[in-house]
Amino acid sequence: MKILLIGAKGEIGKILHPALAKKHEIISAGRNSGDFRIDLSDSNSIENLFKEIKNIDACICVAGDCYTGDLHSLDEKKINIGIQNKLLGQINLVLIGQKYLNENGSFTLTSGKMADKPVKNNIGKAIVNGGINSFVLAASLELERGIRLNAISPAKVSDIPIEDLVNAYTKSIEESINGEIIKVNY
Repeated sequence: MKILLIGAKGEIGKILHPALAKKHEIISAGRNSGDFRIDLSDSNSIENLFKEIKNIDACICVAGDCYTGDLHSLDEKKINIGIQNKLLGQINLVLIGQKYLNENGSFTLTSGKMADKPVKNNIGKAIVNGGINSFVLAASLELERGIRLNAISPAKVSDIPIEDLVNAYTKSIEESINGEIIKVNY
């Protein structure tokens, strides 16, 4: 399977890339590193990436910035960091990428535990992660050509056994599930 891994040099990407490369061809993309460059906050950048890479079977996104801070420090500019990068970036991956992904391909987005179990000083993450999960649940009902869409919602990566994290992403791309939010070690 040919997999586009966005955020391959990030915390989760560094775990996934070598694990998935044992069985699949991995094409990495990131803002500052990887085989290709992508700016998730720019839909033109997303479109250009998909035009450049052909025959993608699966797209995994483990990238996207979010603001961390308490309620009193939040303002529109800070909340928009996560909305523009992580939420809209991943939504645009699907909206744009569905035209380019191979038939019966899959998208795997990454949300996080804060969608269901927020903690203090993480309102921005809670909003964005909840939005990603809602998008997956709704959009997965309407994708065509057999394309599937799931999200992985991990707890803090340092608290998760690596095998559990890898298994969640592998399940999303290799099994026929669609519209699932796969929670990892809540």
